[in-house]
Amino acid sequence: MESVGILIFFAIVGAAICAKARVAGGAIVFSLVALVLFIGTPAGAGLPGMGADFMSTVSEASQPFTDGGSEAVG
Repeated sequence: MESVGILIFFAIVGAAICAKARVAGGAIVFSLVALVLFIGTPAGAGLPGMGADFMSTVSEASQPFTDGGSEAVG
């Protein structure tokens, strides 16, 4: 797994080249490959949990607005 940094770098470079050439599909694929490789490293292992915590916080913060919305209209 010591060469994963090189693979992530080349995936980012590939995404940049595709974006510069205006090939959106290629840029998205290269970006997803870089993201999957990053999550596979010890540094990126906490990323899915952090995303889940963020979504949970947003859900809890928006709860008062979504629960009272139907009563306020009526």
